[in-house]
Amino acid sequence: MTRCEWADNSTLNQKYHDEEWGVPIHDDTTLFEFLILEGAQAGLSWETILKKREGYREAFDRFDPKKVSAYSVSKIEALLQNPNIVRNRLKVNSTVLNAKFFLDVQKEFGSFDQYIWQFTGGRTIQNAFRKMSELPANTPESDAMSKDLKKRGFKFIGTTICYAFMQATGMVNDHVISCFKYKELSDKL
Repeated sequence: MTRCEWADNSTLNQKYHDEEWGVPIHDDTTLFEFLILEGAQAGLSWETILKKREGYREAFDRFDPKKVSAYSVSKIEALLQNPNIVRNRLKVNSTVLNAKFFLDVQKEFGSFDQYIWQFTGGRTIQNAFRKMSELPANTPESDAMSKDLKKRGFKFIGTTICYAFMQATGMVNDHVISCFKYKELSDKL
């Protein structure tokens, strides 16, 4: 079975690739989870975040934005002592802040899903890359997403993070064309 080359370096990456990466997500809680995890990944490997994913789920109330948005200073301090997450003060603080802005977006658009998918016209962008080296770090769509999120106050959402979010949540299909997931996902479009 041929996969995208990055997925073959560990069983954790392989499972994530085979089951999640690039599959379109329209559930607000899962979208919030990926928004936070992609920001936490900045400067680290995605595998590091995958290893800490369950720790994040436990530490951040299963990514319930209402609960996260209400975290107190003492809760944030406790999170900074939690070895099961990335203990970076800016990233932890941004998670709480982003939860508040996430709720604002839900209120304005009816759902975060309605808001975020507008950057791809409500559809998955179907790419056709032959090698992983062809994948971009950002696109005009991720640039627009990042700019709008920043305008709304979100943190840790630069254009590269936004593009990784788009890849993870199936807003783009960036599986290489030789990967078995490429055809599986493109057939569903």
